[in-house]
Amino acid sequence: MEGAGMQVFALISSLVAIAFTGILVKRIMKKSEGTPDMVEIAQAVRVGARAYLIRQYKGVSIFFGVVFVVLLILTGLGYTTIFVPFAFLAGGFFSALSGYIGMTIATNSSARTTYAAKNSLNEALRLAFSSGLVMGLIVVGLALFFISVGYSIVRWFHPDLNYIAATMVCFGMGASAQALFARVGGGIYTKGADVGADLIGKVEVGIPEDDPRNPAVIADNVGDNVGDIAGMGADLYESYVGSILATMALAVSAGLGYRGISLPLVVAALGIFASIIGSFFVSVKEEATQANLLMALRKGIYIAAALVIVASYFAITMILGPEYRRVYGSVICGVIAGLLIGFFTEYYTSDSYIPTKNVAKSALTGHATVIIEGIATGMNSTLLPIVVIVLATIGAYIFAGGLYSPSLGLYGIGLAGVGLLSTLGITLATDSYGPVADNAGGNAEMSHQPPFVRQRTDALDALGNTTAATGKGFAIGSAALTTLALIAAFKEQIVMLGGNMDLSVMNIRLVAGIFVGVMYPMFFSSMALRAVGRTAQDIVEEVRRQFREIAGLMEGKVKPDYARAVDICTKSAQREMLKPAITTVVLPIAVGLILGMEALMGLLIGAMAGGFVLAVMMANAGASWDNAKKYIEKGNFGGKGTDVHKASITGDTVGDPFKDTAGPSLNILIKLMSIVAIVFASFILHTTIFK
Repeated sequence: MEGAGMQVFALISSLVAIAFTGILVKRIMKKSEGTPDMVEIAQAVRVGARAYLIRQYKGVSIFFGVVFVVLLILTGLGYTTIFVPFAFLAGGFFSALSGYIGMTIATNSSARTTYAAKNSLNEALRLAFSSGLVMGLIVVGLALFFISVGYSIVRWFHPDLNYIAATMVCFGMGASAQALFARVGGGIYTKGADVGADLIGKVEVGIPEDDPRNPAVIADNVGDNVGDIAGMGADLYESYVGSILATMALAVSAGLGYRGISLPLVVAALGIFASIIGSFFVSVKEEATQANLLMALRKGIYIAAALVIVASYFAITMILGPEYRRVYGSVICGVIAGLLIGFFTEYYTSDSYIPTKNVAKSALTGHATVIIEGIATGMNSTLLPIVVIVLATIGAYIFAGGLYSPSLGLYGIGLAGVGLLSTLGITLATDSYGPVADNAGGNAEMSHQPPFVRQRTDALDALGNTTAATGKGFAIGSAALTTLALIAAFKEQIVMLGGNMDLSVMNIRLVAGIFVGVMYPMFFSSMALRAVGRTAQDIVEEVRRQFREIAGLMEGKVKPDYARAVDICTKSAQREMLKPAITTVVLPIAVGLILGMEALMGLLIGAMAGGFVLAVMMANAGASWDNAKKYIEKGNFGGKGTDVHKASITGDTVGDPFKDTAGPSLNILIKLMSIVAIVFASFILHTTIFK
């Protein structure tokens, strides 16, 4: 069977990734969790994180059940294939599973990282990084496993390529829907707890971060895991899946057949092996500087990227043949774009560079100026990522032959997205390692470890802030390329269904859709930010109440009621995540039915452009505020406890929901809307009111 060998190779690589995570987990669990106090704190975080995710999954399952029934009805009416409803469920299940596994390992690694920091900085780095690598490899392993198996099953029953492509895209819809719930819900939880804990602990009461007397400190640590690990994992899982599936669909319209469908799977498979090899190069010497720590992680990513670039050439030549060798340039465009976006994000968010130092300096004149400078930095930071994405898109299009065959050019853009995400295994590891280091620092503080332990975990945590910011930049960049490929796949789907769209800029329906599309990321972000604000208000009131009513709490004679803050965050996140997530699914269907296919296309284009810029601005502004605060806490501009420090905390608390709730959710939003449009294309085309 043509392409069967490539499918087997992709399947084997996915199993290798899953098996390697098993080895990592075994090594991590062999490490000691430390003293009884360290174990008790870690267990409290584990219980809270697990309880939240289980509760979230129960609520989300209702949504999935309703959509499954809707898709079954559409199947009966002939608008979708019989496999679509089940692909939707499978996509959501594997997305949830990858997030749950990653979070479980992370919560089992934090205390072990703290204890490892008592021995050496390198041991702590390796352990935290190994935990992040479990998240990275389980995401790519499960994704590639299901795509390979699902593709083979659908092809067995129905060999028509258009049928296969239309069915498999719905797997991405399930993954995207689950990711949006995970990102929004986890973001509301983590930032509601974080903002509430900081406002009372640092500003009003004047106690250190992660002080065990703070009633919200456990909820804050739980939030790091459910938002920044489970949420981030689900986010990049659906990006990875979406880029591969969109490129597979574009291969059909480009006339490349099974060879074109196999190529993105093989490039992704090569990325798995490259990520595993790159992970062995992550290590540092004792008492390493911040630059040394960052270079240690960069080394692994750069080696993985280089391996993908080299191996992809041979894969393309072997699969597509020498006549299509030029699409190799498209893959290179994607890989380099990912590296550049990561570097530019670091420039705008790390306290090693001028932009974040200026944000810290602006705190000298008060709260208002630090807010103004942070927003301005975030806005300014959108320039270079936009230039990178534009150049990568044009380059990928031209290299693939888009000037003489637009379909091939679009396929090249899809391959660029796959290339960008090919090293996701190790890139996500450098991001997910951050919350583990953060929790390790909290554990050191709450279990009263020697100061040098907290100094080492703080060094890892400071690096984690930078890698988390670059990880978000990487996710946003991948979202832009993936969404562009999905929009192209949507257009091809309409053509295949016999539809015709007038995409002239003078078409009023297209223009109307663009306006709505540009507006929606703003409206969505408003809902997310307000949800964090309401949750933080509840936490502030609860923490104030406990300090006021629990005798001996401030003196450290009694423990606070941690469970109450955890419960407040859990209930609030479950309640608040529904409206923005459901609206995102319903909007493209409603616009298409009421205003027509051109308006729907405009909606997708407007949301992609507006969402990308807004996501970059929010993510970078938030990270810059956070690192400006930490720069001051190092002793610059007066250090901790000063009015300058308090002003920087205001910036940080404003930036928290920017960078960890609204901003990263936009990555998923723009992709989910495009996938919904593809899945419901036939239904919308035949039932639209405005024909």
